[in-house]
Amino acid sequence: MKKAVQQIMLGTVTGNEVQARDTLQRIKAAGYEGLELNHFMIHPSSLMVRLMTRAAGMPTGNGGKLDWHTLVKESGLAVVSLHTDLGSLEREPEVIIGEARSFGTDKVAITGMYRFDYSDEAAVRELAKRLNKAGETMKESGLSLLYHNHNVELLPVNPSLRAYTILIEGTDQNYVNFEFDSYWFTDGGADAKAWMQKLGSRMKLWHITDRGSRQKGRAMTPILKADSMELGTGNMDLDGLMMIAVSNGIEAVVLESHKNWIDKDPVKSLEVSAKWLKERF
Repeated sequence: MKKAVQQIMLGTVTGNEVQARDTLQRIKAAGYEGLELNHFMIHPSSLMVRLMTRAAGMPTGNGGKLDWHTLVKESGLAVVSLHTDLGSLEREPEVIIGEARSFGTDKVAITGMYRFDYSDEAAVRELAKRLNKAGETMKESGLSLLYHNHNVELLPVNPSLRAYTILIEGTDQNYVNFEFDSYWFTDGGADAKAWMQKLGSRMKLWHITDRGSRQKGRAMTPILKADSMELGTGNMDLDGLMMIAVSNGIEAVVLESHKNWIDKDPVKSLEVSAKWLKERF
């Protein structure tokens, strides 16, 4: 089982070739074996993507201008999967498939839908059909399609059914499987362990981060604001989640923490998280 880092963490520390090479060397030295690349970060990204990622606190930076094939090869890190969007995969499947192959990965992950109403049952059922069709195309090329969740899939489409249930039950496991992000479902108030058990062997990759607060003492009010944290420093039952993830047979655990990094340094943050990972994997 590989330990990997999601590229979205690295936008501020891969601005040029020297900086990117140093960052990847530190990732390798910390004990990680892989990276999860984003299609929109290994190419110059659009203004919309740059604005959206900056607003989320994790800007893509200038890394899209770099030669990621060379950087990855030199680093000795494997690529565990390639993130893309469903629209791109539907429009140009041969481009995404070729790119995944060029990095030596057989997995492409859909990062969720933008400008999409997950409370609309008909729309979610149609999304499941689209995922099946895209996944069938991927399988014909020897690759597999994964769906990566955030918290929005927890929206109810009716009083007794949530969007994520439709995506699980409405997709064919021969064509669509899952990269489960336990942080986002915990953030959404769900029992992440129960959902992981429901996914079972369809959970191929695990996105991991911890959740808690850095505030100390009494602020304006005693209410603490939760955010992502280095592994083992927050309040999530990571050990319990890990046991289920391992039982499910995951192929890689992928660290993805969000902007709330120790000393505002993503590399220092992933180095701290590596200590927890080393003790358990």
